[in-house]
Amino acid sequence: MRQPSVIARRVAAASVSLVVAAGAAACGPKDNDAKGSGGDSAPHRGGTLTVLNSNPQQDFDPARLYTSGGGNVPSLVFRTLTTRNRENGAAGAKVVPDLATDTGRPSKDATVWTYTLKKGLTYEDGTPITSADVKYGIERSFAPELSGGAPYLRDWLVGAADYQGPYKDKKGLSAIGTPDERTIVFHLNKPEGEFPYLATQTQFTPVPRAKDTGTKYEEHPVSSGPYKVVRNENDGEHLVLKRNTHWSAATDSERKAYPDTIDVRSGLDSSVINQRLSASQGADAAAVTTDTNLGPAELAKVTGDQDLASRVGTGHFGYTDYIAFNPKVKPFDDPKVRQAVAYAVDRSSVVNAAGGSALAEPATTFLPNQKSFGYTPYDLFPAGKAGNAAKARELLAQAGHKNGLTVTLTHSNSKDFETSPEIATAIQDALKKAGITVKLQGLESNDYGDKIHNVGTEPGFFLAHWGADWPSGGPFLAPIFDGRQIVKDGANFNTGLLNDKSVNDEIDSINKLTDLDAAAKRWGALDQKIGAQALVVPLFHPVYKRLYGKDVRDIVISDWTGVLDISQVAVK
Repeated sequence: MRQPSVIARRVAAASVSLVVAAGAAACGPKDNDAKGSGGDSAPHRGGTLTVLNSNPQQDFDPARLYTSGGGNVPSLVFRTLTTRNRENGAAGAKVVPDLATDTGRPSKDATVWTYTLKKGLTYEDGTPITSADVKYGIERSFAPELSGGAPYLRDWLVGAADYQGPYKDKKGLSAIGTPDERTIVFHLNKPEGEFPYLATQTQFTPVPRAKDTGTKYEEHPVSSGPYKVVRNENDGEHLVLKRNTHWSAATDSERKAYPDTIDVRSGLDSSVINQRLSASQGADAAAVTTDTNLGPAELAKVTGDQDLASRVGTGHFGYTDYIAFNPKVKPFDDPKVRQAVAYAVDRSSVVNAAGGSALAEPATTFLPNQKSFGYTPYDLFPAGKAGNAAKARELLAQAGHKNGLTVTLTHSNSKDFETSPEIATAIQDALKKAGITVKLQGLESNDYGDKIHNVGTEPGFFLAHWGADWPSGGPFLAPIFDGRQIVKDGANFNTGLLNDKSVNDEIDSINKLTDLDAAAKRWGALDQKIGAQALVVPLFHPVYKRLYGKDVRDIVISDWTGVLDISQVAVK
């Protein structure tokens, strides 16, 4: 995750506009049965599902998309070797086969992964999908003109660091072998037990070389999924998908593909989206959104309307909002000062600033509170519900600041309710009780991102957030705490500049595990070990609440994405 533009897109897609929601009623994954709201009809094939979004589905090319689990809209067109399990809640955080017969067969040291394609796989034109197509699809993602996807393959595949893609280097990647039409073998630089998760990324979509049109491929990518692109206007602003008649449910147990047509309309104002979903008139009765949360007015309306309350999906995504310290900057080079801040934080006021307990859950661990991440409960600097000002003052005195101190907190001016003025002000008020005077430095979004992700300009005390590329502790802890991922001449996310050999070694050791449950426990233990250094102060994990139309059925919201899965949806 070293490309700031990539991160911006990924976080924008995953993040949530948290708003005041006291008393708002909602139905979460556990409340929605498989037949969706109303329960008056079973899911059936046919009809048109409308998707109303704020952000256009840009760069609709599997090489350029940064999505795991296959994404949401992309997953309707692009199948990958593995994908996410399409079930509610925690069950949906598991990786399962997609094009492949299983989630991959590792060598003893997990440096070689072998996959076998299912029989009978075809593209939208009926031609067979081969292992060479998967290899080519991955190789073209290395082309500079098709940049934007996840960076892992360049780091993980043997000899891939300087590869420039098949347009410039027609020899291809020797690290990917295709001994026959259904077998594909990956050779890695080091053990990677989580390779099955990586194989869910859209870069693992097969692309037939003869149909590759380079940068124009996004206009009509060749479908391997249940739908094909029939219209792509203004770079994903209006996307129309129709049923792919050559897709076979016999080879795809994950996607239900109930509607005949998916009509994706983007570039809409969030308030307009929620108003249209609330009214559910005409085509909007069979509409959903994959990127827009409820705003204050809509939530107030939901509270007093039983029908609307039954049409709110609640989800959780692996995401943490936190305070970050740069220990190279005084006074945060002293662990006692960092611990004092951790004790002084009033998480109740922070949660309120983030929208209330319905939209934000207090966090004392860096890892999200989901089993797949290896969540291990701990609270090393217990602040209680309102902050422990007395303990904070005690630590400050031990650090030589018995009369308190003055610090600057850098935050974004964006109204995202995560790193924004509301959160910063709540922290400012809490720390004042502990004798810490906080001056606020608000920056515009781009300036803020440039400042905090540059080793040379990183402030000592600032707000940050992180979302997982897949539901595991690996892509959560490694980018933030692995010393080998410190980037001195580019976008750096190891904000604490931690380079602890024992931490690095444990990351390597866990990465060797192919037993993902065993790995999860180790990630949880490592989270607690790192937490003792107080390089971050976890604040909260966001909660997603989104409306859907009255004629939408079969609501599935997994912990992988935290949002409604449109591959499962049926319309009345």
